Amino acid sequence: MNVQANSDTAVAPIWSGWQGTVINGVYPLHRLVNGSPHSAVFLTERKGQAVPDAALKIIPIERVTLAQLSHWRSAVGLSHPHLIRLFEAGLCQLGGRRFLFVVMEYAEQTLAEVLSRRALTADEIRELLAPTLEALSFLHRKGLVLGHLKPANVLVVNDQLKLATDSIRPSGAPRVGNGEPSFYDAPEAGHASFAAADDIWALGVTLVEASTQRLPWPDEQSDSACLPPAVPAAFVDTVQRCLSYNPAARPSAMALQVQFGFTPEAPLEPAPRAVMAEARGPLVAEAPGPSAPPPQAPDPRGHTPAIVALAFLILVAAVWTDLRLFRAHPNSQAPAATTQTSAPQPAAMTPTAAPNPPAHRPPPAAVHEQMPDVLRSALQTIHGRIKIAVLVVVDRSGTVIDANLKNTGPSSYFARRATEAARKWTFAPADGPATRQWLLRFEFTHSGVTGVATPGS
Repeated sequence: MNVQANSDTAVAPIWSGWQGTVINGVYPLHRLVNGSPHSAVFLTERKGQAVPDAALKIIPIERVTLAQLSHWRSAVGLSHPHLIRLFEAGLCQLGGRRFLFVVMEYAEQTLAEVLSRRALTADEIRELLAPTLEALSFLHRKGLVLGHLKPANVLVVNDQLKLATDSIRPSGAPRVGNGEPSFYDAPEAGHASFAAADDIWALGVTLVEASTQRLPWPDEQSDSACLPPAVPAAFVDTVQRCLSYNPAARPSAMALQVQFGFTPEAPLEPAPRAVMAEARGPLVAEAPGPSAPPPQAPDPRGHTPAIVALAFLILVAAVWTDLRLFRAHPNSQAPAATTQTSAPQPAAMTPTAAPNPPAHRPPPAAVHEQMPDVLRSALQTIHGRIKIAVLVVVDRSGTVIDANLKNTGPSSYFARRATEAARKWTFAPADGPATRQWLLRFEFTHSGVTGVATPGS
């Protein structure tokens, strides 16, 4: 212990002295955000990226195991709107000593900074709960534990709440190199492996602190920790269950979502319409043209072939017109909308048979189009259409490196789903500028989801 303590005191005072150093020739250490004997966080930059500002955390290698590096690298692949994104993790040397480092999204503010000034209201607690439970549910379904949930790790990035992810690890992982114990750690932390119930305990402590600016305290005569009297009545029962000394008695994140009326995340139920939506099929499946008659025996009078041929031509013309309207640029002339019901529809197909291509081809379409993953029950609440636009920044390889809402629509739920899906689109590689912008327009209806990309700015 003395060796470790001496090592810590030798490192801590020189964090600020490393400002200006470049990690592995890639990440410059700019301003020191915070430092402790255990770790330090610097502001850095990711050159050539649409959002260059990032945070870089370094930890002396003797304070952790290499398993931490493995956990970080696994978390790099996670993508969720309420989890801080990890970009890269690795090993480096500073002052002749080895460190682990991780590069992540930079957050402008933390909940701890807010609580240093005031407690949250009951409405604000509820607003805090929704994205927090959504993120925890996402991780727990993947067999992961967030770890270290506390106000200092509840962050704000571009006005969006996100949870710190540098402590994520698999459920069942041993508690090695986990830092100094605190009241945010579940009572069983000293002898049990990491589990989802740990996050629920930490959530209970965080809710108490957020609503009262105080921590709960242990009570050996009770089944759970004691709460300050200022905890809002609407949350007392929930917090007490989260702070149960019995891990099995704590509610799951998904159960809490249901309790508070938040829509739990779940993939769309397999259904023909949902499958067709991802391929832009609803326009074909729901085209208002006449449907083909049921199979019948051949008509001896010879009229059936003519009827079938006519019906086929009408259906093809209607489908082609719908697809043309859907893919049209929003600045297309309004009269094009009337072609759906105009009489000479087959003539509209002549552009596809033209021997020469148009003089100016549009930029190449997306290589992979990811439709938003939404609950069917949520779609059934829609009357009419919900339109959401997301502007994505695409690098030269065709990968989306940033996504920002341009039109949020009336629903934050659908807006979040649209943004998450937009990050998974890929486009054809380009030899032009380092980055390009595309505007993804998603449309949600009672029957499904569609999306189209147009060059954006």
